[in-house]
Parts: sequence; structure tokens; C-alpha cells
Amino acid sequence: MALRRSGLILAGLALVLAGFVTAGPQAGLLIAIGLGFGLVLEGLRLGFSGPWRQIWFERDGRGFLAQVLAVGLTAVVAMPLLAAAPGELSGAHAPVGIAMIVAAFVFGTAMQLVFGCGSGTLVNAGSGNAIGAVALVGFIAGSFLGTLHLGWWTSLGSLPVLTLQGMFGDGAGLFVTLAGLAALAGVIWWRAEPGKRMPPARLWIAAGLVAALAVANLAVAGQPWGIVYGLGLWGAKIAQAGGADVAANAFWSNPVHGERLVSSVLTDVTTLTNIGLLFGAFMAMRWRRSPGAQVARLKLQGWVCVLMAGLVLGYSARVAFGCNVGAFFSGVSTGSLHGWVWLAAAFAGSILGVKLRPVLLPVSEAPRAEVTA
Repeated sequence: MALRRSGLILAGLALVLAGFVTAGPQAGLLIAIGLGFGLVLEGLRLGFSGPWRQIWFERDGRGFLAQVLAVGLTAVVAMPLLAAAPGELSGAHAPVGIAMIVAAFVFGTAMQLVFGCGSGTLVNAGSGNAIGAVALVGFIAGSFLGTLHLGWWTSLGSLPVLTLQGMFGDGAGLFVTLAGLAALAGVIWWRAEPGKRMPPARLWIAAGLVAALAVANLAVAGQPWGIVYGLGLWGAKIAQAGGADVAANAFWSNPVHGERLVSSVLTDVTTLTNIGLLFGAFMAMRWRRSPGAQVARLKLQGWVCVLMAGLVLGYSARVAFGCNVGAFFSGVSTGSLHGWVWLAAAFAGSILGVKLRPVLLPVSEAPRAEVTA
């Protein structure tokens, strides 16, 4: 046990050092931050999709309240930082539009079919869960395909990018954000049953650690924590290696995205934290127990459904400008109106997704991914 844990620590340090050596100090720091996310999310069992199911169907609000706390703590630091360094730091701001709302709803449905959102899929895959691994393959492909059609979807109509800072001012924008989160926490408290309201100590600690890591990510990367872009980039590079003329697409012909396409994947800040998150989840899983693939008892149709749901998850995340992390967590904590609208639409879709599980994913027992996602 001690030897295995020492090996895990050395492997994590080696991964961070490799980032420093091959891509510079920023890369090493972002891999370290990603490792932190993976260790916290898997090790302390803080997630996104599971708590949404629990508050609606089990009247258990503990996990969702921890999410809200983490977002609020991040906002308290992130929004003043954005105001102080507008040219150096950027928020997770996106427009509210017809396609975005529909895509967020679809994302919420799909994430309950694969037992995880964007970060949850990475955590589950990293911790050895077979459903997470299959869903991740679909997510990468779907996120890339979403970039190919994003221009058409956004042409359906959307509002300008709106932020609470822009609408009310920097100080008032933060106040409105915190007031909104307090109101959301109040609704969760009211919905939850007595005894299922106050988060346990591990979730309080996890919320604080995730917030600290999110702020560190903003400071080091210059942008908030995200998941989807990195996975879409992986898909684009795979397609390009297979002979596809990816650069001809409108999205990838944009100079910013085009540069990522021709550069090393280690120059993409989202990729770096994704890599760290995957390995951090693996470290947390191995720290607790011996390795072993976690295979849910799904029929063939179930595995096909997981792959397709992962594809839909990635596609809808791209069209909706983010997942639970990039849209909800980072969007709300940096003042984006889009983050609030995304939350409402995705939560509604999540309810449908849970109801579809018995039909599309018949299992004799729930896979462990449901707990961690």
C-alpha cells in the first residue's frame, strides 16, 4: 500500500515536471491544477450530475449546495480579479440564444445517461469506470463535430453577450451574483428533506478546494476553468491526422483556433487541466484501492446508448458554449448571464435524462459512476 502510494506521488510529480520541461512553467502549473481538480472531485466525491438527480428525485440537497458554495467562493475572488485586469484575464462569457438553450437541455439529458457531465466523464474515465471511458470517446468526437456546425447553430439567433458586471457595474454585478446563488441555495434547502440539507465536512472542504483551484486556473491560464474546448481540440487533431481538412472549417480557420490546431496540444490550457484531471482521478482511485476496471452490467444496447449519449453530450456542450464547468460553474462565477440560463435549461434536461435511464440503460445495479459524477 505504502509503495503504491509513493509511486502515485512520484508519477504525479513526474507529470507536472514533464509539463514544465516540454511546454514551460505555465503548462506545468496547469497540469498541477488539473491534478488538484481530479484529486478533489474523485477523492472527496464532489460532482455535478449526481447531486442534480439527488435533489429532484431523492430530495437530497447536500451535493448541490456544495456546488453552489464553490461557485460563490470562486465568484468572490474571480469577479474582482476580472475587473482589476480586464486586458489580461477573461471570463467565461457567451451569448444566450435559441440553439444554446436547446443544447443545454439536451446536454442535461445526456449527462444523466452517461452518469457524468464533462468533468464527471473525465473523472469516471480516469478512475477506471468503463462507462466513463466509453462516454469520453463519444464526447471527444461530439465536441469536435459541434465545432463544424457551430456557425449554423448560432445563426438561429441570439442576444449579445451579457454579463452582470456590464448590466449593473462591477461591484453590483458581484452582489447580484451572490444574491442569485443565495436564492438558489434557499430553493435547494427548501426542496431537500430535513437531514439531507447540510453538506458533510468533506463536501465543505471540497467546495473550498475547488474554488481555490478555479481561481488559480484563472490566474495562471488567463481564463476560467473549462473542459469542452480541449476535448474538441483532441477530436480535431485526430481527424486531421486521419486526413480530414479540418482547417477549412469556419471554426478552425479562425486564427486563434487555427493556431491551436497546428501547435502542440500542450499549448492549449484546457487540454493541460484535462490531462491533469484524468490522472488526478486515477491517483485518487488507486490511493484507495487496487486497480480494476469497473464494468456496469449493461446489455449491448446499453453500451451503444452510452457511446451515442457521449457523442450527444460533446456536441451539445459545444453548441451550448460549455458544460457544467465551463458554462455553469465558470460562467456564473465570472458574471455571465449565459451561465444562469444554461443552468435552468440543463437542470430541466437532467430530470428527463434520469427518467430515460431505466429504458435506455437497463442495469441490474447502478455503476459506481453514479456516486462520483
